[in-house]
Amino acid sequence: MFISPAYAQAAETAGGPQSIFTSLFPIVAMFLIFYFLLIRPQMNARKKHQEMVSNVRRGDVVVTAGGIVGKVTKVLEGEEVMVELADNVTVKVVKSTLTDVRTKPQPPANDEDKKDKK
Repeated sequence: MFISPAYAQAAETAGGPQSIFTSLFPIVAMFLIFYFLLIRPQMNARKKHQEMVSNVRRGDVVVTAGGIVGKVTKVLEGEEVMVELADNVTVKVVKSTLTDVRTKPQPPANDEDKKDKK
């Protein structure tokens, strides 16, 4: 006949500790790569943002999540600050929505002050 009979092959016996290591190594390597390339930088960025927002003071120039630039006029209790957007226009903003906190702007140095110091 033209068809040969197919027989089941014997299963290989499980290897010792070496086969466990070789099967777990890729999973551990992927976890380490994800940790150092994705998780750790995200945790550092979150910690830096949280510290920046918690140190907001009156007079700081801030940028909200919507891209609005304003000046902090009052730090309220809890998680809110009052931000002045224009003359006589103040809004209450949640601190966590602040994306950037700039330091208090320095007054411009006058040319006369520079001449007096010389």
